[in-house]
Parts: sequence; C-alpha cells; structure tokens
Amino acid sequence: MGQTIISADSHVAENGDAFAQIDPRFRDRAPRQIHHESLGAAMTIDGMAMPVPMGMIIAADRSPEQISRFAVGWDQLLAGGWDAKARLADQDRDGIHAEVLYPSVGMVLCNHPDVDYMKACFDAYNRWLAGYCETDPKRLIGIGMSAVRSVEEAVDDLRAIKAAGFKGVMLPGIPRVEDYDQPVYDPLWEAAVDLELPVSFHILTTRGSNFEDQKFLRGPSINKFMAIIRGNQDLMGMFVFGGVFERHPQLKVVCVEADAGWAPHFMYRMDHAYERHRFWLKTGGITRLPSEYFKESIYLTFQDDRVATHMSEMVNMRRVMWANDYPHSDSTWPRSQEILAGLVADLSPQETQWMLHDNVADLYGLDV
Repeated sequence: MGQTIISADSHVAENGDAFAQIDPRFRDRAPRQIHHESLGAAMTIDGMAMPVPMGMIIAADRSPEQISRFAVGWDQLLAGGWDAKARLADQDRDGIHAEVLYPSVGMVLCNHPDVDYMKACFDAYNRWLAGYCETDPKRLIGIGMSAVRSVEEAVDDLRAIKAAGFKGVMLPGIPRVEDYDQPVYDPLWEAAVDLELPVSFHILTTRGSNFEDQKFLRGPSINKFMAIIRGNQDLMGMFVFGGVFERHPQLKVVCVEADAGWAPHFMYRMDHAYERHRFWLKTGGITRLPSEYFKESIYLTFQDDRVATHMSEMVNMRRVMWANDYPHSDSTWPRSQEILAGLVADLSPQETQWMLHDNVADLYGLDV
C-alpha cells in the first residue's frame, strides 16, 4: 500500500505461559495448555465444560475447509500468538507495521461465572502481555483487561494498566455491578478520560452473543454467526441512549471486530427512535441526536467489510479503523495487502490514510 499500516484489532493466542503468574490462590485452577483427543491443541478453563480449541482460534492461514478440522497440534499453529519474535516476522509478511493486541482465551473468560477467578486470570494475563509487548513496544501495542468486580477496583485496574504501558483497556460486555450506563460507573469513565485510556468492547464477550449461549436462534448453526455482533450493538446503543457520552463527552469507546457497515442504518434507527418516541421511551437525559454522540465517541474496527468503505460518506471516517484480526479464523492475514486494495478503492487518499494509520495512532497516542 506504500504507507505505514496499523491493525487496530489483532490478537495474542494465550498458551499456558500466559497464566503462569496467576495469584497463588488460583494456581491449581489456572487455564492450562493441553492436547485434547478430539480438539487437538486446546486451553482448559476451570468451570467451563468445553476446552478452547486453539486450532479454531489460530486459523488465519487455513482454508475454509481446514478451519472445521480443529484437531491440530500446538506445533502446527502460528507461533506468533504467543511468541513475540515470530509475531514480528508475521507482521512483516503481511505488510503491517504494528498491531493493537487483544486476547483470545481472555475473550472466553469474559463470560466466566466466577468474577474472582476472572480477575485473577486477567491480572496474570496483563503481566504476561506486558512482557510480550516489551519485545517491540512500537509494533506490539497492548490492551489491558479489567474484570470490573467493583467500580473502585476497576479504577485501580486502569491505573495499573496505564503504568504497565498499555494503551487502552478491554472490559467484559456485562459487568457485575448494575450496568455501564448507570451513574455508579461515572468514576470509571472519568478515570479512563484522565488516564487517556480508550475503553474497548470486543465481540463474543457478552453473554448471549457467543456460540454457546445462542440456544434460541432460528435456522441452521451458521445463522448463529450472524448474531455475534449484536452484543456490541446493544452496548453502543446503551452508551448513547444511557447518556454516558452526554456526561463524559471526552470518553472514547472502541467497538471491536463488529464491523462498521451497519453503523449508518443503526444511527438512523437511533435518531428515528429519539425523534418519534423519546417522550414515552426513557433515555438517560441526552440533549442531542443519538447519531451525533455515536459519530464523535465510538470507534469501529473491521477487517473486510466493503460496505463500510463504500458508504464512507455516511460514517465519520475519523472513527473507522482497519484490522487484520491475526491470527483468528476471520483474519485477512497473510493476504491483507490484496484485500486492502479492494477496500480502499472507494476512498480518497486522505480517508485511506485515516483508516489505515492516523485514526488508530491518534486514538492511542502512538509514535509510529
């Protein structure tokens, strides 16, 4: 592409080492690296029946036919998920200068019923990720995690995440104390603004939007795939209608891996609801059109959503960020350059620069 490209959403793929530094009280329950008889390379999570099949998680270089065959060994998977030096080589192969890094096993942990266990795992993960990113902090850009057991503790987590050198924080889709639009969370959003830490919500981290919870969706199993962005859409609507951005106009929220082509219609639908129904349907005291908050405060990441770039005049292109999603099954790696050539065909050079570099660099204060 002839320019410096930053992926706004890529992933580590945690092996057993990622949880080695867990609180000693949880050492016997730490997620473990195994080889499963039918799933192959896998991570077990205490309290969750099915191991995480890493052959499904680390599938960027596998054909659609191969993705269905989970039973591969650890030595057959892309090592960049847990080996930072291998990761840098894979960035070079894809023509990517840097990546913003989210978890994989950590996404599953966001739905764990034991919040104390979740907290212990997230703290261990943050310690491991800090070491991973130290290999090249300008190319490996970490996002820390907080379990949000309480608002006060989450504020402390943000301070620790900032001190560790991370550039943002990822929160579970569903908190344990009320919901994120309630005023009890105002100190957390104030801390995020003061510490300059954008707040991320990733798909599949909200109960009801992951495959195990989708028991009542209609049609064949592939129809469940269509539902994985709905949890994020609900979150974004809640932040807008709930008045979070009204109270905290400097707060920056990242809607991660939920695509962006839906945003124009979603904003229209929010505005319609507000204009026609705000006198009988409750809002959190917003004073502007919902679309205005959305366009200013919400950042969207996507991989190959051609609708998003084709309809660029209907979104705020200063809030749209491209991602390669390495090493997941939806990743564009190692064909990102080929895919990007088609995506940017509808964009001006300035819009292309924003989407591939400037937006993510400005959001996280990156010098790359």
